[in-house]
Amino acid sequence: MMEQELDSKLRIDKSSPNPQISKSFAFRAPQENFTIQDFELGKIYGVGSYSKVVRAKKRDTGNVYALKIMDKKFITKENKTAYVKLERIVLDQLDHPGIVRLFFTFQDTFSLYMALESCEGGELFDQITRKGRLSEDEARFYAAEVADALEYIHSMGLIHRDIKPENLLLTADGHINIADFGSVKPMQDSRITVLPNAASDDKACTFVGTAAYVPPEVLNSSPATFGNDLWALGCTLYQMLSGTSPFKDASEWLIFQRIIARDIRFPNYFSNEARDLIDQLLDIDPSRRPGAGPDGYASLKNHPFFTGLDWDNLRLQTPPRLAAEPKAHYTRSSGEDQDSSWNPSHIGDGSARTNDGNGSSSEAGSITRLASIDSFDSKWKQFLEPGESVLMISNVKKIQKLTSKKVQLILTNKPKLIYVDPSKLVIKGNIIWSDNSNDLNIQVINPSHFKICTPKKVMSFEDAKQRAMQWKKAIEALQNR
Repeated sequence: MMEQELDSKLRIDKSSPNPQISKSFAFRAPQENFTIQDFELGKIYGVGSYSKVVRAKKRDTGNVYALKIMDKKFITKENKTAYVKLERIVLDQLDHPGIVRLFFTFQDTFSLYMALESCEGGELFDQITRKGRLSEDEARFYAAEVADALEYIHSMGLIHRDIKPENLLLTADGHINIADFGSVKPMQDSRITVLPNAASDDKACTFVGTAAYVPPEVLNSSPATFGNDLWALGCTLYQMLSGTSPFKDASEWLIFQRIIARDIRFPNYFSNEARDLIDQLLDIDPSRRPGAGPDGYASLKNHPFFTGLDWDNLRLQTPPRLAAEPKAHYTRSSGEDQDSSWNPSHIGDGSARTNDGNGSSSEAGSITRLASIDSFDSKWKQFLEPGESVLMISNVKKIQKLTSKKVQLILTNKPKLIYVDPSKLVIKGNIIWSDNSNDLNIQVINPSHFKICTPKKVMSFEDAKQRAMQWKKAIEALQNR
């Protein structure tokens, strides 16, 4: 039944009255009748909330793909069909050397499969990690290739919304390919054919992405714009040159505070040109970021940081030399993945760092894309007043003497501290706020367990993500604001 239900949701309805979606549409990347047994599976490229990306060689042709394997049960249960469908149809229609290509799709009882271009050079994130930081010449080349692909994406009326080094993959010869369109947002005048039941979210201001690269306007629930991607490009360029993201901090909440405050600290080894470009890309006003204004991408390409760059022949230039991948990585991967009997239950086990944007990376402040949608979407907004925003949120256990119950603990900028029944969506408790630590204080018992103490009661919580200290810091920061 589940397979039939998902198939019906993925089917294209050409009878829609909407002129944008009623025109005839044929997939460039065909839907094949392959099975997973037709492929020899290799190392895992990345693991996410509902998918796993694996190196896969087609047995009859020898062609190598990055096979994105998505868990049908999770997709249906969590109502993510529209996201999956949108990513599939967007990738199908994009045609640019700087964007990962989709070759074909297929499915079976358990999973949906997308055969994507395999980028044998790995993630840009890994290049930065292995080299410590990149030279300005290396960063200039990569930033230019990302900007070139973004110009095309934006010209198609799309916002990527998750640009970061983990989603910038390198081909075998070292050129950049943008991957993971699971958070993509088509604008109203998009040149992409949008099909029924395919959408990224109901509202353009829904929070998606990764904490360290999210622009301030998204945190303030403003509608998405092309400037969102340009802010992330500025963060990525900073990370290339320094080895770390510009707003890195101990928790998501602290990262968000630094972003809103535009707390940027430039290392003294940045050139004036690099500092100026990053400074402009990280402008609080998205319309003033180079590439987003009335001059389009000309203002970005003509910036002094890119002086001497041949924009018309980027893909013909010699890319920076790739740093070798540590041998230990191959040993672990091959021992882990060279199993011919693929088990769909492995999908979504968050044991590896993702490169498709669905899972969290090793860097502090990364949020899974699906977690961010679940945590910040409209179902929690009913508990907020106009202008109020969520600062920290977790699904935790509220521990009582003999029982424990899962609740959604929410801290807002009002400030307000409440816990909500996540299934019934009703407030179960409102913890009386006080800036006085004698009337409201947090005791950390261990990384998972913390107590919120007020004069009338002591409430005990357990956070499976071991963010007890982050809760303490977030609440105390609000008390001391």
